[in-house]
Amino acid sequence: MPISPDFTSIYTHEWEINFTQCAPNGYLKYVDLCNLLQLTAAEHSILGGMSFNDMQEHHQAWVLSRIRVEIDALPKWQDKVTVKTWIENLEGSRSIRNIEMYLKGKKIAGATTYWAVFNTQSRKAEALALPHEHFEKYPEDHATSKSFSRINTQQETIKINERIVVLSDLDIVNHVNNTKYLEWCLDALDPKTVLKQKIKTIEMNFLRELNLHDTVEIHADENHHFFSVSKQGKICFALLLE
Repeated sequence: MPISPDFTSIYTHEWEINFTQCAPNGYLKYVDLCNLLQLTAAEHSILGGMSFNDMQEHHQAWVLSRIRVEIDALPKWQDKVTVKTWIENLEGSRSIRNIEMYLKGKKIAGATTYWAVFNTQSRKAEALALPHEHFEKYPEDHATSKSFSRINTQQETIKINERIVVLSDLDIVNHVNNTKYLEWCLDALDPKTVLKQKIKTIEMNFLRELNLHDTVEIHADENHHFFSVSKQGKICFALLLE
């Protein structure tokens, strides 16, 4: 698609929280928070001529490599939130994008995300084939107090679950969607930790893709602050909760 006449380098989108996105306490689920942040980034890409369909002309797609989300509060059912996003950096096959969520004018969450251009045929990273000069970059503007990091995966853990990847785990790129990993790990937590909104930071590293029918193991440390998802002994995903 061509660049929309409504395109701007800093994009905002208003969302109303619906009941399917809420936990039993009536507040937005952490997984759906991450979904809304990424959906806003996707809407911005569509307006800027870098949608999934645009990139598929070159057999490319954006895939999430790392993300850090800092949460001050969660919105509840029927709240209307504004999500703001901009690109911090875009070079070659990599891009850093920032995203913020506001409720009644107050920032309640921020995320910094690290994306890779992924060839959906070779399943490897490669340089972006589309022009992006019309996106102004904002290298000094950050949505979080700390940037994403490379999570230390060499931690002592125990196996807490095993599962087989099913069709509903997959996304349009034909691999496990990034929020599914988070969902698998959060389901292993004490429900009170989730429902009482004790999680203030979510940091995730996506290391290897998972596909339909893959058998995976989920591991966690003693305090359930660190989680990993592995296939055949190789870690595919790492999560840190604060």
